[in-house]
Amino acid sequence: MEDHIERFLAALQAERGFSLTTVSAYRNDLRQFVAYLRNIPAEDHIESIQGWEQLSNDHLNAYSVYLRERSYAPSTVARKTAAMKSFSAYLWRDGILQSELGSSLSTPKVDKYLPKAISQSDVLRLLEEPLRETPERPESIRDRAMLEVLYATGMRVSELVSLDLEDINPGDGSVRCQGKAGRSRSVPLGDRAIAAVQIYRQSARDRLTRAETRPLFVNHRGGRLTRQGFWLILKSYAERAGIDDITPHTLRHSFAMHALNKGAELRDVQQLLGHVSISTTQVYRQLANAGKASGEGTEGAS
Repeated sequence: MEDHIERFLAALQAERGFSLTTVSAYRNDLRQFVAYLRNIPAEDHIESIQGWEQLSNDHLNAYSVYLRERSYAPSTVARKTAAMKSFSAYLWRDGILQSELGSSLSTPKVDKYLPKAISQSDVLRLLEEPLRETPERPESIRDRAMLEVLYATGMRVSELVSLDLEDINPGDGSVRCQGKAGRSRSVPLGDRAIAAVQIYRQSARDRLTRAETRPLFVNHRGGRLTRQGFWLILKSYAERAGIDDITPHTLRHSFAMHALNKGAELRDVQQLLGHVSISTTQVYRQLANAGKASGEGTEGAS
């Protein structure tokens, strides 16, 4: 049964461009589903199965009830249900099942929350924090450059830490980043970010690594900085700057909201963020409107 799961997950990555994080979550969800199907509790009054050809709507419905009874958050139940339905459809298309299952399976409603952005004054404070106490440390210079690039471009943290030296083009002031499903895009950096990256490359990077390595941003051992490493760095500076409830995506959200507040077109922001569908970007219009309604201005970082 696990072999079919792995083939399904490989198809999600190759054909639909699912991220490694989503694939990993689906793998855990489906393995939990398999464990349930092989040892269904007696009180569920349905036979356990040992092969996918035995799967029925009764199994899907029983498992749905099983999940809801275990106090999972609605968002978690929704994801597990989506994984189960999507996998069942895959089994039907692959000829393992004789009919498509799960059409009557309900998914719990998940409240949609606007992404959290911070004000431009908070952004400016955060950008200045790395050099405030230790301006000569190579790590501080690197961290300032990373934060400047992240806010100037709105790129994802995974895109930031994946940057190589050749991705920066000082000539036209742009950076090439590799997005989801192998889609690359070129994004303007702006004067502040270009200057911060140039200072880092000229005065700090060689102090972190002497090796001929490709990564733009390196850790203290000279290797590529990881997403987890960046998250710890960001969290530390946010605490020092007195900014609460920050996540690695906060600067991306803030970039989008501030750009719209300054008059950028939604289509332009969509392209800069690397969204396939403009509906994904439209949430930032709501965020920008909410910011205006609460008195959020456009002063501060540029």
